[in-house]
Amino acid sequence: MKILNIHGYKGSSCNSVYTALKNLDCEVISPEIDYDAKPPERVLEELHRLIDENHVDVVVGTSLGGFYAAVLSAQLNLPVILVNPCLMPFIYLSRLGYTRDVKPYMAMFGELLKLKSYNVSTVVGGQDEIIDTLDFTEQLLQKGQYVVVPDGKHSGATLSLDVNLPQLLAGISFKCSG
Repeated sequence: MKILNIHGYKGSSCNSVYTALKNLDCEVISPEIDYDAKPPERVLEELHRLIDENHVDVVVGTSLGGFYAAVLSAQLNLPVILVNPCLMPFIYLSRLGYTRDVKPYMAMFGELLKLKSYNVSTVVGGQDEIIDTLDFTEQLLQKGQYVVVPDGKHSGATLSLDVNLPQLLAGISFKCSG
């Protein structure tokens, strides 16, 4: 089985989620995405292409990558693990130096209403210093698996991914095979 890992804004394809998944002997596709260079619709198109070409079974997304992962799950009915997802990028990106138009994110936001709770697993840091809409995230995703790491920050490195990812993967009946 294959996992698509989508990093966050100004993040790296070799992020802590990628490392944790590789340590589980998962087959991971983890593209490097320059969110400043491409409009959101183009990023989404390229992620759709990667899913199709690689026959991806599960999508994992961190922060802004979590937004894209959630949209992909809603559109393609794929299991998804969201790590500190930024589900309202149109609020946060400009605070982080993003200079492109955020309106396309507003248009994509409506896709989240199509999410199927049985497809969604989430791990968030209770002390996230970037995303302060934890209550919104919990309300939207409350019926899926939802793990809060009380002292966790925005960085996936603070979320005990070596423990939480295997549990979340098992909860969506997905087994990694090396």
